[in-house]
Amino acid sequence: MGWVDFVALDKYEWEGLQVYERVLVPLDGSEVSEVSLPYAVELAGKLGAMITLLYVSKTTGDTFRHMQEFYLRRVIETVKRGVEKQFGKPAAETVRVEPAVVVGDPAEQIVDYAEKENIGLILMATHGRSGVRRWTLGSVASKVTRSTRRPVVLIRAKGAGGAGAREHGVLNKVLVSLDGSPESEAVLPHIDDLAPRLKAEVVLVQIVEQAYHVFASEGGVGQIPFTDDEMKPLVDGARTYLKKIEDKLRDKGIKVTSEVRVGAPAEEIIKFADEVKADIVVMATHGRSGIGRWIFGSVSGKVLREGNTPILLVRTPGARIE
Repeated sequence: MGWVDFVALDKYEWEGLQVYERVLVPLDGSEVSEVSLPYAVELAGKLGAMITLLYVSKTTGDTFRHMQEFYLRRVIETVKRGVEKQFGKPAAETVRVEPAVVVGDPAEQIVDYAEKENIGLILMATHGRSGVRRWTLGSVASKVTRSTRRPVVLIRAKGAGGAGAREHGVLNKVLVSLDGSPESEAVLPHIDDLAPRLKAEVVLVQIVEQAYHVFASEGGVGQIPFTDDEMKPLVDGARTYLKKIEDKLRDKGIKVTSEVRVGAPAEEIIKFADEVKADIVVMATHGRSGIGRWIFGSVSGKVLREGNTPILLVRTPGARIE
């Protein structure tokens, strides 16, 4: 089944589809880029996926090649130790890890490799320069996200050495952001597939933007916020919408709750993720989600830049790629 067929699937017709058989972890030789490794370990261990460690180099030559291969062998041993520590059994019984080296522009090589090798998920660090002569992680991650059809997990590199990993696991609570549109629901097949296999708790959230009365005056155009009573039908509609999705997920055996918030989407998502201690935020991206609704690229970008939580971005079906 090709990727075009994959994104066109009905959001509740994924049973038996193994999307995450291969997880791609791009690396550039720096500790900062390795912040994604604990997430790769947990995903691969729980999903039975293969981890591909992709070293993208801008240089060629035997000397550099040997250095790159030595680096990847070291990272593979780090991954294996992480697996054995987390799952309590030999890594060979739990995950498969393979190295790969490519040369060229980092973003282009990552996107091309993911497409050619039918990668299910790209998992990478972002935000910050990862070392002299290495990638600028924020720029590369941004280009990859705009250019690939594959789901991408982005993890803010606040420090080196896998900062943010938790002893109890890194993907136990998943916050799913929806806005009531079919485009935002592109994330739901992923939740159907991932949540039961990760044994993760799912929290659904919809942010209802504050509405205003607009009026003309001598000084120009003014606006007055809707009162709580005026906002109530919008909030009630959002609760009804989330309840239907919550019921469908619960019928599949997924532990799920939902909440509606009023305010600016990105700010409320960031605040709510911190409140519920979410391990990851899942959002659709790249495409206008409906008249008067969010432009997901804008909202998801702000959640990533200003939030404290890794984010899984799922491209909406039919959205343009660069």
